[in-house]
Amino acid sequence: MRRTLPIYILWDSSHIWGLMAYRAIEANGLNCRLTKAQEIATLLADDNINQSHKLLIVPGGNARLKARALGSKGLKAIRQFVARGGIYLGFCGGAGLALKHQHDLEGLNLCPWERKPYLDRLQHLASGHVLAQIAQNPLCPTHFHNHNIALPVWWPGRFLPDKNPQVEILAKAESPDEDFWLGDLALESIPKDFFQIWQEEYGVNLSADFLQNTPLIISGTYGLGRYILSYSHLETPASMDANLFLANLLKELSAIQIKLPISTWDLAQSPRQLAQFKLMQPLISTLEIVHDLFRLGVEQHLFFRRTPWLFGWRSGVAGAQLNSLHTAIFTLLDNPISAPAENYWSLVRSEYIANLDLFWQSAKENLLTTRVAQALGQGLAPIINQQDLKDRSRAIFGSPLNGGGILAKLLGIIEEMIFLAQEGS
Repeated sequence: MRRTLPIYILWDSSHIWGLMAYRAIEANGLNCRLTKAQEIATLLADDNINQSHKLLIVPGGNARLKARALGSKGLKAIRQFVARGGIYLGFCGGAGLALKHQHDLEGLNLCPWERKPYLDRLQHLASGHVLAQIAQNPLCPTHFHNHNIALPVWWPGRFLPDKNPQVEILAKAESPDEDFWLGDLALESIPKDFFQIWQEEYGVNLSADFLQNTPLIISGTYGLGRYILSYSHLETPASMDANLFLANLLKELSAIQIKLPISTWDLAQSPRQLAQFKLMQPLISTLEIVHDLFRLGVEQHLFFRRTPWLFGWRSGVAGAQLNSLHTAIFTLLDNPISAPAENYWSLVRSEYIANLDLFWQSAKENLLTTRVAQALGQGLAPIINQQDLKDRSRAIFGSPLNGGGILAKLLGIIEEMIFLAQEGS
């Protein structure tokens, strides 16, 4: 039986990160609901819910798109919710949304800190675990105080610290852990003395020294409420230190208990509810197509298995977008369907099938052409125009930050069905 604590997760522009947060909370039997920006003002204004027990989780994703979806009404509603005593927990893009912005329509301005830009684009391509120093604070697990623990980051932004005493630093990144990557380079596989050679010879810094003493998780108050902003994804499956940190946060802030660790998210297994989707065969076909594209990509050295829930990808490949489609279709097929979702499917089925057929053929061709272009490099320039290849890839997969393309049409329908499916749970 589910507890009655209301936990809302802002669904807009979160994709894989929204599903990861939803899975972490929902698997514990808690009263968790995906919410849309268009309804957030109504939900957060519900005075029948005790404000001290209300939690809004804003997952990763594009902060600018989240702000645009919320609009002035939604942004104001979240500010008022926190000011009245609500709790805001933002991961990555959700953390960036809560920072100080020049204009009220660009973000929430809950925190007086701003987002720090990356001077080197390569630094933004960081992923994996980092060693982080944990503060002596009740929001941090006691046995972590003043110790280094492994926390996961997935292409994070950064905070721009100032001396405002209202902001507490809960964790600071110190150095890469064993599975840390920059783009598709695993740093642990590179001899350390080469970092200095490359920097001296070419001015390229791959040492990840930019991490040292970088705030990773912060907290502060806004009115009667509190925000916790984390560029570490504490909801990452089977990441023990991060999951313990998240469990302590939820316990201290809302008296919420969650199981630990958050179980492995194995997307290679068969979805549990596959049989009930036989009458919706195009959805099953989508999962098969995505698996085929990943299999092709692995064979052609464009993709590699990074974790049970994530494929890594080579630079220039639409890995972020394809991973989002993968997690979305798996999640849909792994959970019970509802009457609202079935009714919606009947309206969009024809449109979906047309886009799926187009996506399968064009995506396969694009991956193979990308592989040939990478293999032959500059020698192929007169034959394959690189800009034309990028344009065609964007028409199929969209962009990792802003979405779009044929993939976005499929993903939008799948995510709407996930949203509607919870109405029957």
